[in-house]
Amino acid sequence: MRARSRAELARALARKHVPNDVADVVLDRLAEVGLIDDAVFARDWLAAGERRQKSRRALLAELGEKGVDRDVIEAAVAELDSDRDYLVARGFAERKVRSLVGLDPQVQYRRLAGALARRGFGASVVAQVTREVLAETAELAE
Repeated sequence: MRARSRAELARALARKHVPNDVADVVLDRLAEVGLIDDAVFARDWLAAGERRQKSRRALLAELGEKGVDRDVIEAAVAELDSDRDYLVARGFAERKVRSLVGLDPQVQYRRLAGALARRGFGASVVAQVTREVLAETAELAE
C-alpha cells in the first residue's frame, strides 16, 4: 500500500460507480481531516524517487500521471537539491558498472548510458556520469 493522490482516489471511486457528488463530499472530508494532501504526497513521491533511482524529470511525469496539480508539483520540486539528479545518477552508475566489468569499453559506455537514459536522466548528466564512472573503473582495473 502507498499513499494516493486526490485524483487517484477520485478515479477509484468512479470505477466503483460512486456518484460524483458523494465522491466529492468524501474526498473533501478526507482532505479536511488530513488524510489526503497532494502537497505531502508529491513531496513524499519525490523523496522516494531517490531510493528508486529515477531522475527528477521521470518523477515529475509520474506525479502528472497521478493527477497532482502542476502548481503542487512545482512547489515540491522547488524543495529538491539542484545536484540531486547528478548524485542519484552517480550512485546508480557506480552499482551498475559492477555488472559490466570485462566487457569492451564501448559496450560498457553504451549499456551504462542506456540504463541512465531509461531512468530519465538528461543527456548531459548521462554523459558526465558515464565518463566519470567508467574512467574510475578503468583506473581501478589497472
